[in-house]
Amino acid sequence: MTGRRLTSLLAYVTTAATGASLLTGCGVLPGATGGSREPVTVMTWAPDQTRATNMPGMPAMAQTFARWVNARGGIDGHELRVLTCNEHNTSTGAAACARRAVREKAVAVVGSYSQNGRAFMAPLEAAGIPYIGGYGISEDEFTSPLSYPVNGGQASLIAGHGMQLAGSCRTVSLVRPDTLAGDKLPELLNSGLRKASHRGAVDIPAVEDAAEYTAQADRAREKAGDRNGCVTAVLGERTQTFFDSFRRLPEREDDGGSGGKKDGVRISSVLGSVGQPVIDRTGGAHSPFEGAFVTGWYPEASDKSWAPMREVIQEHAFADNRVDPADAGVQTTWIAYTVLKDVVEALDTDTVTAGQIAHALDRGERIDTGGLTPALRWKYEDLLGAPGFPRIVNHEVTFQVVRKGRLVAQKPGFVDVGETVLSAP
Repeated sequence: MTGRRLTSLLAYVTTAATGASLLTGCGVLPGATGGSREPVTVMTWAPDQTRATNMPGMPAMAQTFARWVNARGGIDGHELRVLTCNEHNTSTGAAACARRAVREKAVAVVGSYSQNGRAFMAPLEAAGIPYIGGYGISEDEFTSPLSYPVNGGQASLIAGHGMQLAGSCRTVSLVRPDTLAGDKLPELLNSGLRKASHRGAVDIPAVEDAAEYTAQADRAREKAGDRNGCVTAVLGERTQTFFDSFRRLPEREDDGGSGGKKDGVRISSVLGSVGQPVIDRTGGAHSPFEGAFVTGWYPEASDKSWAPMREVIQEHAFADNRVDPADAGVQTTWIAYTVLKDVVEALDTDTVTAGQIAHALDRGERIDTGGLTPALRWKYEDLLGAPGFPRIVNHEVTFQVVRKGRLVAQKPGFVDVGETVLSAP
């Protein structure tokens, strides 16, 4: 301890007050922390109530984290103030959130989701604001010198998924968004499939926010064949819609039954497109995802490493059902705020600036996430340096499978996919 004086604080705010600031535009977490140290203001953004992927749990988890640390005296004596913003899944919305972060003097953007990296990174870079632990969906998160990713993004997931499927699937159909980001997925998947000398996946682009996918589902099943074929869909929130269309296809005469298969075809995806909340909503053990292969960034939700996060959610989320501990967005936000907390504590200064945080991360501040990821560090020698994704430092994934309605480990521990990502064109 440095002897600095910490006074009592408001331990809780009402659910209504908190909910009013969440994702209806932009908000700030109320609260007060005493002492001489300046508050630390950060922002977390994500899309909500859009026709494509929505991630309301990420800002909700950010506010839950803030209530937790402020109830304990703040981060190293600093009150944590969390601004939230709905980026609406648009470049205009993402840019508006970034400009507000600059205007409100945020020292970091933490644990956020946006596909519009080019729109939000430019304002942040101009103001010197670090982007810590984004979801990993945009290329800019892995190229900007002010981005500090906590996972390997879609690149690691898709490359790892190819490795996971290589041992079980003779032919693979990949249904993915018809977007610039989606265009990169086939080669990443193929880089993993090549580990078992597989031919490349059949590429099936699809509109990201379609109401149904019957035509794509039919083509995916046809191309996968009926001999150990696999259909992989990576469509974010619309993945469930795709597999509903897939489930409704007329049966073939040689129907292979259930258990993750339809007409002898096994289904699969990656975390973020399919996760425990989706499985629960679609029937649990009777879900169409039963038996499906899933590649994730982190240990399965039941792993003991998540116990601290679960305790914080139980005590400080006020039964907010957006904060689901099995949601990949919520998990990413928890890890991102763990990074922020460690860095602010290491600085041990009365006033925290964006430049200080970025400098501490650049000079090699090492972050222990309690087994949720390998130790994180962003020195030059820690960067993977993969074309298009040079700032990946965590290139490990987990192989999971849906059994009895639960996502469980297919094989224990992490799988390093760094060389696979490096081998992708």
